[in-house]
Amino acid sequence: MANAAKTEAKASRNTVQRTLVLNAVRSLHNHPTSADVFEQVRMKHPSISRATVYRNLSVLAERGDVLRVEVPNGADRYDFRNEPHYHAKCRSCGCVVDVDMPYQTDIARGIADAHGFAVESHQIVFSGLCPACRQRG
Repeated sequence: MANAAKTEAKASRNTVQRTLVLNAVRSLHNHPTSADVFEQVRMKHPSISRATVYRNLSVLAERGDVLRVEVPNGADRYDFRNEPHYHAKCRSCGCVVDVDMPYQTDIARGIADAHGFAVESHQIVFSGLCPACRQRG
């Protein structure tokens, strides 16, 4: 078996560690960082390494089991909702939440028409103040 095929086979199989990581992301409904996921998994499996959690998060994101949300000026977040959707980040406390609006597939078509760039996907993270931070005002 070639090295690429071995790597793909390893990434496609479900391991105990991968299941623990996936369950942690699913149980944390606050768009956790990799550090948050590590802490959650470590509570149940104290011997798991940070590298194992991070590696499995990458595999799960690549496979589409979780959504990696790239947050400008912040740590990547992970979302159990893996269909395309938008997020908002509080500029004060840093929380990340889902935005309730339809995913705009026509945005990508507009870019391809104007510049010839073959856009495959997009992520938009809105910035503002969450309700709690607005109240603290």
